[in-house]
Amino acid sequence: MAMTLRLTADEDTALVLLASAWGCSKQEAARRAVLTAASRMLDTAAVQALAREHIPEYRATESRIRQARE
Repeated sequence: MAMTLRLTADEDTALVLLASAWGCSKQEAARRAVLTAASRMLDTAAVQALAREHIPEYRATESRIRQARE
């Protein structure tokens, strides 16, 4: 599916750096970045869910961390 991606100058520079590091086009770098971010987020969510289920103390610790960030 086609889409237009509007970036600031700084975001475009970051994308150019990613593309250069990966040795690919900016378009491919953007796709890889999206997949990488989604994979990390989903993996983190899965680990958190397992921790909540199997480690009762985790839920209380997580709650304290969230409150401290507010």
